[in-house]
Amino acid sequence: MSTPAQQGSRVEPADHLGNAERSKREHADTAAAPGEWHKTACILCENNCGLLIQLDGRRFAKIRGDKDHAASAGYTCNKALRLDHYQNGGTRLTSPLRREADGSFTEIDWDTAISEVAARLTKVKNTYGGDKIFFYGGGGQGNHLGGAYSGALRRALGSRYRSTALAQEKTGEGWVDAHLTGGHTTGDFEHAEVSVFLGKNPWQSHGVPRARTVLQQIAKDPARTMIVLDPVRTETADLADIHLQVRPGTDAWCLAAMLAILVRDDLLDHAFLAEHLDQVDAVTTALRDIDVAAYAETCGVPAELLRTAAHRIGTASSVATYEDLGVQQSPNSTLISYLNKLLWLLTGNFAKPGAMQPHSWMAPLAGYSRDIKRSPVTAAPILGGMVPCNSIAEEILTDHPDRFRAMIIESANPAHSLADSTSFRAALEALELVVVIDVALTETAHHADYVLPAASQFEKWEATFFNLEFPHNTFHLRAPVLDPLPGTVPEPEIYARLIRELGTVGRTELAVLRTAAKLGRRPYTWAFAALLALDKKIGGVAPYLLYETLGPTLPDGARSAAVLWALAQRVAKVHPAAMRRAGHANADALFDAILAGRSGVTFTVDDYPDAWDYLPQQRIALAIPELLHALRELPGTPATHTTAEFPFVLAAGERRSFTANTIFRDNTWRRRDPDGALRLNPADADALGLTTGDHARITTRRGTAVAAVEINDRMQPGHASLPNGLGLDLPDGTRTGVAANELTDATWRDAIAGTPWHKHVPARIEPLQEVW
Repeated sequence: MSTPAQQGSRVEPADHLGNAERSKREHADTAAAPGEWHKTACILCENNCGLLIQLDGRRFAKIRGDKDHAASAGYTCNKALRLDHYQNGGTRLTSPLRREADGSFTEIDWDTAISEVAARLTKVKNTYGGDKIFFYGGGGQGNHLGGAYSGALRRALGSRYRSTALAQEKTGEGWVDAHLTGGHTTGDFEHAEVSVFLGKNPWQSHGVPRARTVLQQIAKDPARTMIVLDPVRTETADLADIHLQVRPGTDAWCLAAMLAILVRDDLLDHAFLAEHLDQVDAVTTALRDIDVAAYAETCGVPAELLRTAAHRIGTASSVATYEDLGVQQSPNSTLISYLNKLLWLLTGNFAKPGAMQPHSWMAPLAGYSRDIKRSPVTAAPILGGMVPCNSIAEEILTDHPDRFRAMIIESANPAHSLADSTSFRAALEALELVVVIDVALTETAHHADYVLPAASQFEKWEATFFNLEFPHNTFHLRAPVLDPLPGTVPEPEIYARLIRELGTVGRTELAVLRTAAKLGRRPYTWAFAALLALDKKIGGVAPYLLYETLGPTLPDGARSAAVLWALAQRVAKVHPAAMRRAGHANADALFDAILAGRSGVTFTVDDYPDAWDYLPQQRIALAIPELLHALRELPGTPATHTTAEFPFVLAAGERRSFTANTIFRDNTWRRRDPDGALRLNPADADALGLTTGDHARITTRRGTAVAAVEINDRMQPGHASLPNGLGLDLPDGTRTGVAANELTDATWRDAIAGTPWHKHVPARIEPLQEVW
């Protein structure tokens, strides 16, 4: 384990700084630096910590945390310091590509590419209907601004169906949130007396602001307790007071048993229940009937340890929880989300310091609805407006008349990141048109008919909508660090060119708005509102209208930021008091602060009682019938999915100190574990005759792969793991490590949300020589 100085730095939060004072400091610090420091942010996880980058030509010569950043206040981890390997390590595309009949690619100019792509999209629309054009992506961990414009193209084409990586992670949790609090909730780990992490290792995957600093603060404070529920003894578990090391895939039994203890031992917050919750009896009755001893046996955690954890939660002044992919990509994931939220609702840990809170949004990342819509072919559940990723190939590989016929894929690599890569590649080949917008010739782009090269995340105005904090919520519009590589184009401009070619918007509307924009913001607001009143369909292409009319008037070439003007209007309408408390008198003041704030801005400020204002109703209905049914059925639900043929549980996609998502297309960035080893428990390795450095063959129902072996006592017997982000097919013909989704199975999915079981793949592991 690296020291905090190597992995993250401890600094005081900057929340006490006003936006104006922060702006003065950041400009003064930059001007005083011996070389020019460019303010930006990390793009590797949802925390998007603020960074300062010093250039040597186009190379990132130095990287450090930005102490003036509105959220991270100088904190950064080791991975951010390697971002030059993203910007300059891989092979970039610098010209649009068209795939020819023989499968080869031909470079074409931008005008030809836009003309041909628009014509072929129009042909699909006219032949089959625009709803047969499927959209995937719209940004990763660091680039959402382009995706904000994708909706205008989708509306112009009549494209109805879409998905993102969230649909293989968070949609089950979002559906539970929709029933309970009406939206996403976040934990106040800075102040929580008890912090609970479920399938979450913040030491490596972060997610918690200033994660390593906060974890160390909790671990060092004798008055605070950290509880980790994870089959792996992670770095976070090393710091924990209580590690509930469940058998893989049995998290639901563990949580249900703890809830039963809370109910039976009367550790509930009855005053909170009476004032704020309905349908409590239906839930507590189901929990009271649970056989705690049997569930403890199933999950492999001693009943007394479950009791200790439950009592610590039930008697604490504040509890915050965080569930992540370890449980969200495992069996019973939506039920687990429900049980997690019951843990803090039944104990009254909502809307107070150190507990769980809702929060404002600059723009919601997904819809929060109790309704379950269905996909056109397989009737897969559409939660949060997204088709489950495991169902996409099934929606294509069929002769059904409503199958998808074309895909637009932006800033995503589903041929590598989704379950059962073999089937997904076949689905791409079965489509009549695939258009990929990306910076590199990815595994997905290899199957595209057209590849449109985007500017990198440091070569354009960019932002994310991971604005998930309370009581202070922040937003960071990042200015370009570099000019775009010649031949590349920012995504908003790509979408604008396609919409222009389609002729979706008339010249009159554009002329009116351009004239109004020259007159100032107030006339522009009136003109925009008038056009919407005359033709509500214009709202669907509003991002494009903003880009073409308001965008050219913005300072420093920030045309792509035009859509943020509309989002600032939304904040002023939905969160007016919180916006004013953050120091913004109105929507235009907020928009101007966003444009000027190179270290980000706080856009809303709340107090803990304000949390209730975010709920659609003041009382929370606790019972979700489908999940109470799943809870009652748990005694008869299979807790193991391994067989004699596949006796191991493989966790595909473990986060480690030198793994990240596939935007790192340069193997030299990893200082440790360069080949992405298969981690095995010592007893398993001994039984198989394997030692560290040997190679083993991994076989599942869907594929086979060979990996180097690392003996690691963090793993339980029968449990193995492979890291995320490896197995990329690089231009030099090399592939380092295992592409984990060559092994995963799209049919293993959550019964409610359809999310994949990436972290629970039945597998066989053998010494390589025995196979040969």
